[in-house]
Amino acid sequence: MSTVTYTEVQALVKKLPESKLPLAYRLLCVLAAAEGESPQAKFMRLSVAERRQLLSQQAKQMKEHYEQTEAERAEWQAGDFIDESESRGNLVS
Repeated sequence: MSTVTYTEVQALVKKLPESKLPLAYRLLCVLAAAEGESPQAKFMRLSVAERRQLLSQQAKQMKEHYEQTEAERAEWQAGDFIDESESRGNLVS
């Protein structure tokens, strides 16, 4: 997409019917309030090599995190599963 100037945007806004101006204004307010581009957009602007490097670093961090929390996770993931509907039914009888 080519660069758009303020003059071009103003000319386009002048072509809008008055009933559409509140919508255009709200959209422009949202765009003006946004703080830069999204992290996803920034990521997609990186080269493939940079993306691979970043994903590799993140994978290494997550591997270390899961290794450090392995015992804690094993503790809360262990145990029997019970069917609560069956246990409630037994109390009613």
